[in-house]
Amino acid sequence: MSTQTAIALPTLANNAGQLDKTFSSNGLAQVYFAGSTSSLIQSVALDAQGRILVAAKVGTAQGSCFGLARLLEDGSADLGFGFQGSVIGRFAAGFEATGGKVQVLPDGRTLLAGLHYESEHRTLPALAMFDAQGRPDPDFGDNGRQIVRLPGDLSMGARDAWLPPGVPGAEACDFAVQPDGHILLIANHHFELADHVGMLIRLKPDGSLDPSFNGRGFVMVRHLLLNTWLGSVLLQEDGRIVVGGSIDFPQEGLLARYLPDGRLDERFAVDGFMAFKVQGRSALVNQVIESAEHLHCFGSSRDPIRCMALSVHGNGRPDLHCNDGQPHLLDIGPSGCQWSAAQVMPDSRIVAVGATIGGVEADFIIARYLVDGRLDRSFGSGNGWLRTRLGRSLDTATSVAIQPNGAILVGGYSLDGNYRAVVARYLNH
Repeated sequence: MSTQTAIALPTLANNAGQLDKTFSSNGLAQVYFAGSTSSLIQSVALDAQGRILVAAKVGTAQGSCFGLARLLEDGSADLGFGFQGSVIGRFAAGFEATGGKVQVLPDGRTLLAGLHYESEHRTLPALAMFDAQGRPDPDFGDNGRQIVRLPGDLSMGARDAWLPPGVPGAEACDFAVQPDGHILLIANHHFELADHVGMLIRLKPDGSLDPSFNGRGFVMVRHLLLNTWLGSVLLQEDGRIVVGGSIDFPQEGLLARYLPDGRLDERFAVDGFMAFKVQGRSALVNQVIESAEHLHCFGSSRDPIRCMALSVHGNGRPDLHCNDGQPHLLDIGPSGCQWSAAQVMPDSRIVAVGATIGGVEADFIIARYLVDGRLDRSFGSGNGWLRTRLGRSLDTATSVAIQPNGAILVGGYSLDGNYRAVVARYLNH
């Protein structure tokens, strides 16, 4: 079913980066959504019992829905969750939807974020809350669901009809939950086709807008009056909020930081914003994560498209000890490649996942980085990275989670006739 295409070096004995054949079917679990015609994982997470939650975009005969499924630790369906292990739903009756991110809260409830398709061309961010059995939480939003509308339609974005699902674009979806239960989420608002701005929104624990945040419940994220797009939000341990994405066209990578009350943190980088290119070329940040005193951006360069990783000091300034302060580029495959998601390991090394690009050439890729930003050559048969072909066509990894034993879970999809939601597990030792 699966082939590893990284070159094996016989002198290396460790298996870090190889598929874990003890997981599900030879290292790969297909996630079933009853009655669906297609499914694409956008997010994977773990609960306190080690069970695996996935958020997905699910196709049905009636159109697109959000999907939420739970697997047991070994990759088999958790039949005690939802209907036969999954929930398929919409944020409002009669409207299409998609699922984008899932997180299990400390109280055991599961929060799913996605997009409500207001029309063929417009989206709104939306949330759904479920109990441990996959039933809607009646205390959240409108019977467990909340569509996030802002004054002036500022949370309304553009529906992306042409990009392959899971490829970073207009339909970005990310959130973070504060210790007091308040929810931070991002949206991208299009005033018109060539004029767009990022939105950082805070909701109360019940899903309603929190007007104490920046005095109105949201912040318009725009740098130098340029087009701004957000793809990631990070809640730092000290309560400050970092968003990542891009500005302008051609794109530059963007980080911005806000104080807990929603004001811009003007001590970060230059007046709160950090914009960067990669060797003079365009850049896009798909995820920003935090580890000891550093912020790490993962995404891609453009023209050509390459996997991009950049580590900076916590204050947004370059770290000359991490790749001389420059972004690290990785070139895999003839058509390019990009990072979709990353996660920090307990020892501060970082696992990144993404995909090569281009039809039959599109495969899962996974890499491990050292603290100083270099590839970890003890991973992936001496390369620091590894490429996995799952099927005969498009395979794209969109998300990653690390199990308590260190095993790496990678969520995504494989196209073989229809899109199929898959979770792969890789060894990490």
